[in-house]
Amino acid sequence: MVTRPGAGLLPKVAERPLRFGDRGPAVVVLRDLLDRAELGQPDEGAAPLSQAPDVQLFDEAVQEAVRLFQQFRGVLADGVVGRDTALQLDAARWQLGDRVLVDTGSPLMRGDDVSALQERMVKLGVHAGPVDGIFGPVTAASLRELQRGLGVPADGIFGPRTVHAMAALGRAVEGGDPWSLRTREGVAAAGKSLKGKVICLDAAHGGNGYGMSGHGLVEADVTAEVCRVVAEKLRLAGATVGLTRTGEPGDYPDIVERVDFATELGADLVVSFHCEANPSPLAEGFATFYWGGGRVGQHSAVGRALAGFVQREVVARTGVVDCRSHPCSYDLVRMTAMPAVMVGLGYLSNADDAQRLSSAAFLDAVADAVLAAVQRVYLGEDDATATGTIALADVLAHAEGN
Repeated sequence: MVTRPGAGLLPKVAERPLRFGDRGPAVVVLRDLLDRAELGQPDEGAAPLSQAPDVQLFDEAVQEAVRLFQQFRGVLADGVVGRDTALQLDAARWQLGDRVLVDTGSPLMRGDDVSALQERMVKLGVHAGPVDGIFGPVTAASLRELQRGLGVPADGIFGPRTVHAMAALGRAVEGGDPWSLRTREGVAAAGKSLKGKVICLDAAHGGNGYGMSGHGLVEADVTAEVCRVVAEKLRLAGATVGLTRTGEPGDYPDIVERVDFATELGADLVVSFHCEANPSPLAEGFATFYWGGGRVGQHSAVGRALAGFVQREVVARTGVVDCRSHPCSYDLVRMTAMPAVMVGLGYLSNADDAQRLSSAAFLDAVADAVLAAVQRVYLGEDDATATGTIALADVLAHAEGN
């Protein structure tokens, strides 16, 4: 077992994100983490970032390295090190076998070593997923099952004895993706009707109660209004809707609280609404995101389908700039037990996007699109309708037919 420096970066960026031009010890830690991630050099012949003449400066080389890392890890590639990027850098510090893994309760252990263990257990048929890089009770239970098969103490602790026993197995026979199959089968068995389905709607607020802003609009207000309109449509279709934010002053739950809310609600799906802002006023468009990564078991098949449906329905109904649907590793879609998507409504820094988001007609069209997208998830292979054509009456007809 080894020690990996860098854990102190997250509390530093929680106070203020690191960006171009910053200077200090936190930048030294950042350079080391980027070197360890082995993705930090845009130029293969360049020296390691941790060996630069001025290691305390967040310069152009660091900014480019951060962007490359962000692109690879599925977070916003803005070259700024905030909470999500810091979490991914922290996870990348660890390789399987570097440390003892155990269910520590709150906070849970995270890292690429946890993802590697989960993926290995998926291939061995003892872990049904997801491969989320979080060592919780489900992963510990899977590990105990593996340990019983290996003939080592089934204590749910991944330490030296289990490492050596796993090494003796050699290469595992690769199987399928049971977690993905299970979630898809669950949706297929749920029926076509939205009556009785439980949908959690999340209005992003940036953690500070306001979030992004521009052209007189504030993210927290825009997303809350979108959730209100979408909730109204879903309830008319017979669905049960839960909102992570009540709209009361000071009600700004963090990511963990929002994930816990969806779990306690018993949600079938989670749809989270966000706004963007960019230094360039030309950045505009609508995008959706779902959980996805490069490992076996590290993606949400239903989330990908829902994100794609939302994206196509909104573009077809509004003509907004299509920024497409993308896999990502944001905690909101990674930590939820049920399929979840993030919806990027547009850029408040762009005049056209801001004007659309100020329009009740546009928000109503987005709500119609989300309703149609959720319905399409449950129609599955029986969905033969053209994009942009499903209306509330069609959704109600499916409810009557089930």
